[in-house]
Amino acid sequence: MLAAILICGTTTVLTSCSSNDNNPAPTEPEKSDAIDYSQKSNWYQIPEITKEFDTFYIPATEYVASSFKEGASDYAEIGNADVMVGAPVEYEAHASVFAESTNVFMPYYRQAGFRLEAETFKKTGSFEPAISGMPYDDITAALDYYFKNYNQGRPFIIAGHSQGSAIEKLVLKKYFKEHPDYYKRMVAAYVIGYSVTRDDLEEYPHLKFATGEADAGVIISWNTEGSRNVEENVLTAVVLPNAISINPINWKLDDTYAPASENLGSYMPNAETGRYEIIDVGADAQVVPERGVILTHAAAEPMSGELAEKVMEVLGPDGRHASDYSYYYNNIKDNVAKRIETYKSNH
Repeated sequence: MLAAILICGTTTVLTSCSSNDNNPAPTEPEKSDAIDYSQKSNWYQIPEITKEFDTFYIPATEYVASSFKEGASDYAEIGNADVMVGAPVEYEAHASVFAESTNVFMPYYRQAGFRLEAETFKKTGSFEPAISGMPYDDITAALDYYFKNYNQGRPFIIAGHSQGSAIEKLVLKKYFKEHPDYYKRMVAAYVIGYSVTRDDLEEYPHLKFATGEADAGVIISWNTEGSRNVEENVLTAVVLPNAISINPINWKLDDTYAPASENLGSYMPNAETGRYEIIDVGADAQVVPERGVILTHAAAEPMSGELAEKVMEVLGPDGRHASDYSYYYNNIKDNVAKRIETYKSNH
């Protein structure tokens, strides 16, 4: 849902960090229902192909602050300033974890704004209705173009965070059911920062959840929370009833505790330089089966900024949503390589 809770320096803030002036502004679509993904500027990244495997990464909500302005649209236009500033940070903090083992593709899309997501969650108990139209249609258009023009038959990972993962779940349910020839080449689906539920798996039996650290063709998912969210059983927009989470340190589904000493390294900004680096922030992990989340005791500074109250209304007072990837960065990187090796041995 929210990637724009960016970590700049050591303080969690609800404003933008810095933009990447080297990225061209995406091409505005003509009066059409679809984004033209043949235009390279409608992708944050089309990588040089150097690996045998790809990742298609769906970014989270970057359209945050300006979505609350009077008269703001429900959905971000291509080239939205919030998105252009947030995308490089999300790539660095999240999507880059796949870059060591795969060629990472990351499209822009007309994402739902945080205001719309929050309003939809309050009205319906879920923000999925906000992303099931235009955002899903844009991503499936990007997938169509990717598979026909860029993939060249390579096995792939699909991944996302938050709103991106909610769209990814729809892709797994619908798009891949309609395209089984693509689905059979899927190494894994990292649906991070949004719930995959037991109900989802029952309703869509072609979907399989991971059972360990190296199985392939499966879904890997978790939502990270601090003690207060868990103890108060807070209702949030990303944790759904009957949710399932796998432990990103020991890759178990039960409540076996994984101490921070087993964490291979978190990827966080250096307090002095602001540059991301591997550090130890004390991020342990334990599945809370009855809630379907990962409980961590990593220290976290209170959120600050004018949007803090709005964010806590949908993510809880102790949500660790922005750190779902960052806390467990090296563990995820290692896990990607293991699942790829399993895929190779099975094919």
